[in-house]
Amino acid sequence: MQEGLSPNHLKKAKLMFFYTRYPSSNMLKTYFSDVKFNRCITSQLIKWFSNFREFYYIQMEKYARQAINDGVTSTEELSITRDCELYRALNMHYNKANDFEGIFSAPDLMLGFATVAPVNMLKATLP
Repeated sequence: MQEGLSPNHLKKAKLMFFYTRYPSSNMLKTYFSDVKFNRCITSQLIKWFSNFREFYYIQMEKYARQAINDGVTSTEELSITRDCELYRALNMHYNKANDFEGIFSAPDLMLGFATVAPVNMLKATLP
């Protein structure tokens, strides 16, 4: 049982973020069963997820605003592919070492995950 968090725990947390943005403390304890939990560990994990969410939604907003600047007038015009800047930015942030190649090479999860938020942001900002 470890008393602290390691770089591998950070990688696990990044992967976990694609399945839940707001994990409960019970979920964290289950997913990180090799860690001895205390207030400091729980706070660190909560901070990581807060940072993940902040980065993710900043990227979504940037993508939606750029789409509007490029003349997109409806959500049907949005296209997120592996070649787009949004996918590249998410992959670089959450998967720098390509440790999750299976996850990030699967279009259903990553591209689906990256499509929902910009569509919602675009809906909120279009007249």
